[in-house]
Amino acid sequence: MIDLVTILGPTASGKTSLAVALAYRLDSEIISADSRQLYRRMDIGTGKDLNEYQFNGRNIPYHLIDICEPGYKYNLFEYLQDFRSVYDDISSRGKLPVLCGGTGLYIESVLKGYSLPPVPENKALRESLKDKSLSELEDILKRYKKLHNTTDTDTCKRAIRAIEIEEYYFCHLPDKPEDKPVNNALIIGVDISRELRRERISQRLRSRLDEGMVEEVRTLLNSGIAPEDLIYYGLEYKYLTEYVIGRLSYGEMVSLLEIAIHQFAKRQMTWFRGMERRGFDIYWLDVLLPIEEKLDLIQSKIKKMNEQL
Repeated sequence: MIDLVTILGPTASGKTSLAVALAYRLDSEIISADSRQLYRRMDIGTGKDLNEYQFNGRNIPYHLIDICEPGYKYNLFEYLQDFRSVYDDISSRGKLPVLCGGTGLYIESVLKGYSLPPVPENKALRESLKDKSLSELEDILKRYKKLHNTTDTDTCKRAIRAIEIEEYYFCHLPDKPEDKPVNNALIIGVDISRELRRERISQRLRSRLDEGMVEEVRTLLNSGIAPEDLIYYGLEYKYLTEYVIGRLSYGEMVSLLEIAIHQFAKRQMTWFRGMERRGFDIYWLDVLLPIEEKLDLIQSKIKKMNEQL
């Protein structure tokens, strides 16, 4: 029997609505694989859309959303621990967990069953990197051929942390626990054309600005969260914070943010295509297929895989 269904895709591809509909059909629960929806009160900017977790009048249980306070630096080690705890709980109740998100690092780490030791702060390393530019930090990060890449490093702080993690694993590799990959997972990808993806991203950005995304960031800053701590989370929180504190005009913020989100979606797809090159079979479904047809195809795929196992 398969033990996990994963639904992945770039931002604005509609993967959450598909996961919710599938969880409804399977009478199951969703585990989020989104590195920013973890944070409370960061709702509009992360596209949390919690009202999406309803289908045909039923609330679909979700996990690993709203579990941290803004400003906290949640990491991959913690995610893998939290995922395993939730996954074991759902499975123990006879349900098939549905993993859904766009953070490729989290998804691939789960599927490969990485067992990671906690990575402590390396003050000397951080000091040596503090004056380097983002491009210089990305060049350093590219020298490591293990887990992290530049997908989630759109600020210097995040790039330094990624380097810190890689350096720790490089120096402590003999002590790293043995990985336990998920062997019986069905991976569904939501396939969306570049043109439609760009259209949806631009439309969604305008909607979120109208919904009060600027005010959300202003409220977070007024609650005592340091600007640099919000900038750390990248994308919406980077550019809106810089607007609120006066570093960017409104027009500059919107223009730069829209470009950054398009670039982010492209990097997501690069990661997912890279997963295929690394041996993962991703079953792509056209975003324009009716939802019921998508669900029928997924259930047919689940049945076929179960018969083969």
